[in-house]
Amino acid sequence: MPVASGDARSLRQARMLAAALGPAAARPAVVLDVGCGDGTAAATAAPLLAGHRIIGVDWSQDALRRARTRLTDVVRGELTAGRLPFRSGVADAVLFSEVVEHLIDPDSALDELRRVLRPGGHLMLSTPNLAAWYNRALLLAGVQPVFSEVSLRAIHGRPGSEVVGHLRLYTARALREFVTASGFEVVRVQGAPFHGVPRPLRPLDRLACAAPSLSSILLLHAQRT
Repeated sequence: MPVASGDARSLRQARMLAAALGPAAARPAVVLDVGCGDGTAAATAAPLLAGHRIIGVDWSQDALRRARTRLTDVVRGELTAGRLPFRSGVADAVLFSEVVEHLIDPDSALDELRRVLRPGGHLMLSTPNLAAWYNRALLLAGVQPVFSEVSLRAIHGRPGSEVVGHLRLYTARALREFVTASGFEVVRVQGAPFHGVPRPLRPLDRLACAAPSLSSILLLHAQRT
C-alpha cells in the first residue's frame, strides 16, 4: 500500500502536535510516529517540532529503508504482534497517521499506544472520514463510499482504482467514542482535505474542513487519562 500521507493533512496534524507540546526548550519531548511509512509525515512535522525527538516506527523493512532518508531514528515494531519495543510511559506523543483504518484489531492497537504514552501524553490520530461530504452524496446515489473497499483485488462500485487495504472506517462521532472508550480524553477533532479529490472540487473540500464531521480526513487530538 502507499506509504506517503498527503502534505496538507500532515502539516495540519503537525501544527496540532506542535501547539500541544510547546517549545522544546522547556522540555524536549519523545514523539513516536507509529506506522511512519516512508517518513514523509514525520519529515513534514520536523520543522515545527525542532528540538523534540521524533522516532519512526513501522513493521515494513522497505518502509523503514525509505524513512531512514528522512528521519534520524527509525525502529521496527508491530502493533499486531504484541508490544512495541518501548517501555511503558516512554513517549510524550504518538503520531498515528492513516493507520487505524488498516487494522484488524484497532482496540489492541490503541491499548498499546496508551501503554507507551506517559499519563497526559498526546495521541495525534488521523483517518479517512466515512461521512465525508461527497460520501453522503454517493450513498444517496447508491454508490459505494470513497475510502471503503469490498475486495483486496480491485475496486468495485465506487470512484478510484487503487486498493489500499482499508478495513475500518470511522465517522467523527464513532472515532470520538472509540478513542474515549480506549482510555483517552478527546481534546479536539479537526478536518483536513484529501489529495485525491478531483481538482475542480478541491476548494469545496477545503471549505468542508471547517466542519470536521463533513471533512475528508479526521484529525483527532486526545490525551492519555
